[in-house]
Amino acid sequence: ALRLSYLRSGGHDPAILDQLLHLQLEATVLEKGTAGLRRGRRMAEAPSTGTHGLDAALLAVELENRRLEDELLALKVRRERRANAGSQAAQQHTEELAQLQAEVGMLRCHAEQTRPWLHPPVCPHPIAHPLPP
Repeated sequence: ALRLSYLRSGGHDPAILDQLLHLQLEATVLEKGTAGLRRGRRMAEAPSTGTHGLDAALLAVELENRRLEDELLALKVRRERRANAGSQAAQQHTEELAQLQAEVGMLRCHAEQTRPWLHPPVCPHPIAHPLPP
């Protein structure tokens, strides 16, 4: 629980994660020792180093898997947030574009209504006759 809260709050320092792993390994060894005392004297003896080493290695792999799963979940959440932000921005741009196009159409209508009807421009008559070649 401590490691999970550390990771969820953004912690990623390898030294602290290593300490948390070490603490969890110690807690597991103590729990197994306490459970063994309850089952009987023979179970309370220290586990063989081979079994203990395998248990510790298995626990370390499980912890690393959990850490990687947490990291993967955090990456998925970030990706979804970015995708949502991108789609929201695209939707906002589309709405702004539609609004601007509507405004341009209204301005064109207004301009056509307010200006007098202009005939297409005609070329003015030349003032002087062209010079002969």
